[in-house]
Formats: sequence, structure tokens, C-alpha cells
Amino acid sequence: MRPQSRRQFLTGASAMAAAAALTLADGRYASAAERDRALAASAARAVRVEGTTLEQVATPGGAGPYFRLSGGPGWPVVVRGELAAAAAGRDDRRTALASFVQFTDLHLADTESPVRFEYLARYIDSAHRPHEALTVRGASSLVERVNSLPGGPYTGAPFSLVMATGDNTDNHEQVELDWYLQVMSGGRITPNTGDPGRYEGVQNSGSTAYWNPESSFLDDYKKAGFPHVPGYLAAAGRPFTAPGLRTPWYTTVGNHDDSIEGTLPDLGLLNSLYTGDGKIEGVDDATAAKLADAIQHDPASAVLLFLQLLEGGGPVRQITPDARRAPFTPQQFAQAHLNPAYTGAGPAGHGFTSAAASSGKLYYTFPVAEGVLGISLDTTNRAGFADGSIGGAQLKWLESVLQSYSTHWYDKDGHVVRRGSQDQLILIFSHHTSTTMGNLLPDPYNLFDGRHSGDELVTLLQRYPNVLAWVNGHTHANLITPHGHAVPERAFWEINTASHIDFPQHARIIEIADNADGTLSLFTTLVESAAPYVTDFGSTSDAGLAALYRELSYNDPFATPAAKLGGTADHNTELLIAKPGA
Repeated sequence: MRPQSRRQFLTGASAMAAAAALTLADGRYASAAERDRALAASAARAVRVEGTTLEQVATPGGAGPYFRLSGGPGWPVVVRGELAAAAAGRDDRRTALASFVQFTDLHLADTESPVRFEYLARYIDSAHRPHEALTVRGASSLVERVNSLPGGPYTGAPFSLVMATGDNTDNHEQVELDWYLQVMSGGRITPNTGDPGRYEGVQNSGSTAYWNPESSFLDDYKKAGFPHVPGYLAAAGRPFTAPGLRTPWYTTVGNHDDSIEGTLPDLGLLNSLYTGDGKIEGVDDATAAKLADAIQHDPASAVLLFLQLLEGGGPVRQITPDARRAPFTPQQFAQAHLNPAYTGAGPAGHGFTSAAASSGKLYYTFPVAEGVLGISLDTTNRAGFADGSIGGAQLKWLESVLQSYSTHWYDKDGHVVRRGSQDQLILIFSHHTSTTMGNLLPDPYNLFDGRHSGDELVTLLQRYPNVLAWVNGHTHANLITPHGHAVPERAFWEINTASHIDFPQHARIIEIADNADGTLSLFTTLVESAAPYVTDFGSTSDAGLAALYRELSYNDPFATPAAKLGGTADHNTELLIAKPGA
């Protein structure tokens, strides 16, 4: 995720406005009756809608300042014809070509780590979230939801795979990576580090700047309506058994998987601090502002400033060291996926090979379905900053792959080239979006490999008609963008999905169908975790914690849930596109 600008606590009117925005969406429906008719029409076109946001959606209610959630009306499908016209009768003609699920931005977080910046939340909203001790349980509840679904709602086709498009870990720690792999593959997890018998983080610090859930004293969060939940921290860290996906799954790397807090370059300077015994719980306002500015504008200097703070710049809590907090390298990231203990539903390596474990090159191809190729890119830049780019060597590799699965394409001057021997439909997966790939700083580990922007990548993809869509995350928001072209077959869709750490905590089903009329439809359907919509502050059961994870994320005082939700045209959609070669 990219750092955000400073936020203020939501109070009264602003929180109500956010709730209203979530309820009314973007004004597409003039009345509840009109929305209900659209929902009925959406359901009539589907095989089944149960378990998806076509059926119901987490909806805030009450007067605030803390908003309770419940299950509200679902979101109808929106037909988008910017890239191709929608012909009548296509529902009766369509045949399924692919059906899969996208996870993104799970951010499984070791909240007790010494290398965190919770005290910067008022400047950078991702620095601390009141619900972040529950990331592992929240992700496992999302897995439960996918396991409960028999397939895509519009084609009925079973899912061939789940792709997690980056920021699988929050601070690229080995223990966070182990948790991610265990959530995806299944098994026993203890989401706790340091002292196994107690929590050692800011949420029992006694500071009014943090939500102290187990204490009855009035911190700033409780003044905003956050609950007192006895036993919360102990329950958050207790062992549980993750079911693991029943579907094969793949991983794409994100900036939080290769950088300190997703922003600072990891040059090895902080390795001993990760596994050390000192955790800063707060700094004065001037120092916080200075460090936040450095993180967002000069990451290298932020590393040095953080080192100075640990030498006496703020209250340092003594915590239990844990070697599992050590940061991992790209090579170790790939190698961990090859561990047989994490094979789960497969495939072995989940896209990564022994060659990737040796080289650290984290991009690859994989089969989505018969005749449909997936390409997973590494758009991270280890020079620092949250935004990304793509290296020249990888861009050259990508073009060679595109040509290998195309019998025709367009050169840089727009002339048709006919050369290949096979055609496959192509889907691109990455962490970053086309608009968040402007970080062209030289990669310190590959100084002579030039970096390329999102605009350059869009231009390349539009030369290859077999590219249908680019699926990504990073922004923590739902947004679907048509990349049109004067030559219709050169257009493609960009599908950006919200995170599973910030509200609305979505994953996305994507189905591809042939309409037998020269067009294809890409159906996108958002899903929420299996957690109950209604919370019980007296319950710390696994299901109760997963429900709290969602509701607390909506009430995060530094977040902007309405902005991340997207509009109705970014939710459940049918995206029309010209069929390549038709």
C-alpha cells in the first residue's frame, strides 16, 4: 500500500457522511425499489448469488461515532460497454472460459515487531490500524468464504485458482510470510511473536493514542466509541487451525513483501533491530512529523532517523526478542513457497521455481484455464517508496512471452505483425496499478536495469490483442478502468481490487465467458469473508474475532472507507471486450 496523507478522527457529521456514501453508493439507483429490481435482474442472470455481494453487503448503521455493521442489500451487476457493445441474448449463448479469485493486500502483520511506526498513524494512515492484531484470522475467514463457494456466480464454473496480488505480509518478516503461507495452505497457526504468553505491543501500552481494548480506561479510541473487549489481545494471539484453500493458489509480490513497512529500502541496516528487544511506542509531535515526512519523501534518510530514535529519541519498551522477525530476501520469499509444508492444494511453489529462489526474479507465467495464460509481474522497486515500476529486463521478458502466445500483434508504429504459432487469451497480474508505477529510481540491487512506468506498460499491453485484463491491488480501493484504443481489439480492462486489511475487505471473483457474438464478458463479483456481519463485544471466538476485524476496520479513525469502496461500476460488473481475432 502507498502511504496516505494525514487523516483526522472521524466525528459525528463526517462519519455519518461516510456511512451514507456506503449506503447510497454513487447514486446509480434513485430508490431502494429500483435497486431491488436491479438485484432481482442480476440474480436472474446468475447461476447462484449466495455468499457474494450480489446477495448482501456489510452495511453501517446507527448514529455513531462508532458504527455497528449488519448485512444490507447486495450490489447489482453493472454492464459496462465502454470497450464493446452488449448484444441481446448473450446470456443464453455464453460459455465459460475461466473462473478464478483474486486476493490482494492481506497485510498479515506482526504487531509486536520492533520495526513498526504506530505513532505515525495520524500522518500515515497505514502506520497503525486498531484491528491489525486480527489480520491472520481475518485472512483465514476469507479463505473460508472462498472454500464455501462452488464456483463463479455467472458461469457456474469452479475456480481454477486463487491469485494473491501482493502485500501478503505487512513488514516483510519471515514470521509474517510463514503465517501467510499457512493461511493459504492450511494448518495450525499462532499469530503471536516474542513472549508466547503475553502481548507486547502498543495496544496494552496504556497510551491514550492507541486503542487499549482490554483496559477500561478512556483512550482516544474509546472516546470515539470503540468498545472495551476483555480478553481481546490474548484471544488474538491464541493458536487456531486455518482450513487452507481447497483451490490451487499463486502469489504475486508487493512492496510490503520486499521493503520495510512497504516504503523504506531494506539495505540490511535494520536487521538486528527486527530481532531486537526494543520497541518505540511514541515520539514527540515534531519528531513524528519529521519521520513521517522522511518516509514519504526521503526513505533513505528515514532509515537513519529511525536508528537515531532507538538510541534515545522516545520511550522504548523492552520486549522479548524473536529471531522469526528477521526480514526475508526475494530469494527467501520464493524459497519459502517451495517448502513442501506449504504446498496445500498446490501447485508446488505456487508459481515460483528453484530458479526464482536462486535469482530472486519473482515474475512467471502460469495456466489460468485451458487457452488462458496468466502472467505474474514483479512491479516493486527496492529503492524505496511505496509505488513501483518495472525493470527493463522484466519488460523485455514480458514482451517475449506476449509474442509467444500471439499469432498477431502491433509494432510500435501500429503495423500488424503476424508471426506466432499459437494464441492464448492473456491476463496480467501485478501488485501496482498503471497509475502507481511512477517510481523510476534505480533499483539498488540492479543499478543498470532501467525502470519503466505504468504508462509504458499500458502502451505495451495495448499492442497485444490477446491481453484481456490487468488485475492488481496496492491502492486498497475498488476501481475498474477501461484502457480503450481506436483499434477495438487493442483495448483491455484494468481491474483494481480493495485490500483485505482496510474496509471494505474484499476479494474478487473474475469469470471469463465467450458470448458467441465476437465479444467476451469478464464478470467481476466482490466477496467478503465468512465472518458474521453482527459483532458481539462479549465474544472472542474465532468467528467473533473475524467479525470484529471487519467492523473495527470500518471504524478506523484514520481510514476513509467510502473512498476505498469505489462506485457501483467498480463492484459487481460485466465488462464487455472484443474477442481477439473475431
